[in-house]
Amino acid sequence: MPLKHKLLALAVIGVWALNMIAVKLGIAEIPPMMMSALRFALVAALLCPVLRITRDQFFGVLLVSFTFGTLHFGLLFAALADSEAGTSAVIIQLGAPIATLLACMVLKEPLGKLRLAGLLVSVAGIGLIAAGPTLPPPLSLVLLLASATGWAVTNLIVKELKGVRPMTMMGWSSLLAIPQLLAMSWVFESDRWWMVTTAGWHGWFCVVYSAIGSSIIGYGIWYWLLQRHSINAVVPYSMLNPLLTVVFGIVLIGDDPSPLKIAGALVMVAGVALILRRPRNLPDPTLPDTA
Repeated sequence: MPLKHKLLALAVIGVWALNMIAVKLGIAEIPPMMMSALRFALVAALLCPVLRITRDQFFGVLLVSFTFGTLHFGLLFAALADSEAGTSAVIIQLGAPIATLLACMVLKEPLGKLRLAGLLVSVAGIGLIAAGPTLPPPLSLVLLLASATGWAVTNLIVKELKGVRPMTMMGWSSLLAIPQLLAMSWVFESDRWWMVTTAGWHGWFCVVYSAIGSSIIGYGIWYWLLQRHSINAVVPYSMLNPLLTVVFGIVLIGDDPSPLKIAGALVMVAGVALILRRPRNLPDPTLPDTA
């Protein structure tokens, strides 16, 4: 890639890493699932009026709205309430190993020695984090693993869903995710809905930043780059996301600079990098795996 495109890729990764910090600050003022619903409402309001899906595409987009919108993002936002942004960003990277395992079990795709090594290295990275002081509490850890699984399952759905352009998928899956997230928020957060009326600039900045900065601008540039360059030229930049999130978390919001967390992040990123070195017919690694 030319230098200006490399800088664009790095800028997108920076936007995604900062989004985790913004969400961490925002959910202190707006309940997590409500915030996720508001984020998707803004995305849908901006994209759906100018994009269309067909009746045949509706069911696949509805599935994505559940696995990607509700499970991945909804549970990620909820988990961030009691876990560090950097540690959460690292654990979410388990979506790549989970996607690989699901592809082997469901689609009967070969695993191979290199990807098997990547799986083992990724698990070792989690082990290092678990040995340190920043591992999330059990409930948050379960939510993060479920969020990563939601992203992994979405890979399989998108692989089989043909003819839906990325921004169209983003807009309509966001619209369909809104009632699901509101229902979950009503069950688990209705006693805190009053927070929306008192939210300060952190809360509303998170909604706007996540919708416009992370989703529309970030993924718009990312897919623009993917249209012009090979996957292998673009995707490796995404490996910087958890590392940048760890750094931003330490510098900007005072996350614990645990050496084991940093070492675990480096090991997990190395494992995911091995997993991404795979045949073209495996699930597309460009599917969003960040907040």
